[in-house]
Amino acid sequence: MSAIVIIPSRYQSARFPGKPLALVNNKPMIQHVYERSSLAGRIKAVFVATDSQLIFNAVREFGGNAVMTSSAHISGTDRIAEASAIIRKDGCDADIIVNVQGDEPMIRPEMIDLVTGIMVDKRADIGTLVKRIDNAGEINDPNVVKAVFNDEGFAMYFSRSPVPYHRDIFGTAGMKHGKAAAPDIGTSGLYLFKHIGIYAYRADILKRFSELPASRLEDIEKLEQLRALENGISIKIEQTNYETIGVDTPMDLERVEKCLNTSL
Repeated sequence: MSAIVIIPSRYQSARFPGKPLALVNNKPMIQHVYERSSLAGRIKAVFVATDSQLIFNAVREFGGNAVMTSSAHISGTDRIAEASAIIRKDGCDADIIVNVQGDEPMIRPEMIDLVTGIMVDKRADIGTLVKRIDNAGEINDPNVVKAVFNDEGFAMYFSRSPVPYHRDIFGTAGMKHGKAAAPDIGTSGLYLFKHIGIYAYRADILKRFSELPASRLEDIEKLEQLRALENGISIKIEQTNYETIGVDTPMDLERVEKCLNTSL
């Protein structure tokens, strides 16, 4: 089983234009993601997929692999699907494509190896990670996606709402307003997991997935992974204890820089 990482990276961002090239400890953020991904033991190569000549040039300047893709892609998944096809034509074939987000400079190689290892199970079309919620403030946060999975680790549903809803803990009052009873309940005894947005795809499944239209539940929750579940594509989950920090604003970048300096 051979695997490669493809990092989708675009220059335009409503909240933080040019963020892949923003400097973190004197390196472009995309370089941190690339170098950390390269440390994964199960990966044979890393590529950045971008529609920006500036990002393409920056990756080449630090010695990385870069692929130019269309600027018309709506999602990172579509971008890595195109990049995967280009890479295959260039002679670098792989069974597994790992999608690592380009705005997570603290991604750990252990997480990449863990998600790649899921694909040893031939029943898994897609692999992804979750972490148990230990911060009560994340329970009702719609930006923290929750995952529900069965005893074999296969995803049953993803939601921006707190699922499963712990009725005995949250009570019924919160249900009237569509949310759980508040952060001050703590997290003790809660069986809630947040989704960590790293994916491993079988190459044929990535192609099929990218060609499917947006699904009903995907449109409702605005979660792309629901398209897979609605179309019978299996997603297998592993738990990780590691956190990642996504960069959406310059303030996030400052936080990441402090964390990186602390870990040195």
